[in-house]
Amino acid sequence: MDALRPVGRTLLRDRAYESLREAIVRGDLAPGAPLKDADLAERLGLSRAPVRDALARLCDEGLVETKPQSYTRVTRPVSRIVRDAASVVRVMHELAARTGVPLLGPEGIRTMREANERFAAAVRDSDVEAALDADDALHQVLVVASGNHAAAATIARYTPLIRRVERRLFGDAGSCGSAELHARLIDACEAGDAEAAVRVTTEIWAALEQLADEATEVADVTGIPAPAAP
Repeated sequence: MDALRPVGRTLLRDRAYESLREAIVRGDLAPGAPLKDADLAERLGLSRAPVRDALARLCDEGLVETKPQSYTRVTRPVSRIVRDAASVVRVMHELAARTGVPLLGPEGIRTMREANERFAAAVRDSDVEAALDADDALHQVLVVASGNHAAAATIARYTPLIRRVERRLFGDAGSCGSAELHARLIDACEAGDAEAAVRVTTEIWAALEQLADEATEVADVTGIPAPAAP
């Protein structure tokens, strides 16, 4: 399990959290998989304390669920939860576009274009992981430019709920988005047209909200039924 390689001794709670979150998002730890802190600690080369802290954080973020004296396990995607996460992430990216475009310089535009080139190449190669990484890098430019730490933290918290469903439902990188839409976003940013950038951002992220209606189809991919929303 590549995402669960032993980690260094600095910032152990954060490193454990990042490793476990990546393993869940990538599907190395599948929906419904039991999580035992002793086993995870051994695989990560850590003591149990930072692993327990990481699991508690992931529980708060909706990637792990626990019942005292019963179980701790990876959550199974639920359509309502994915839809809510996608809606929140969309609004935060719209805010980042509206406030970030006026503050975006030539270096930011160049970084976005380079990220879109990587995205397009990954789509051609049907490399889902590389496509999603490039997509994140492209949009992160506006998030950083906006200087809105609350928006950045919200995006970081809820994007993994969406990404793990994308990875499980999409068999090829062509489903990860459109380089043409990215190009339109970059052109709007370069022109300093914040409202046009917001409109394209809405178009890009609204499509991800449709994943919520497909989340129940994860059973077709994983063999594990997704529970009904309460």
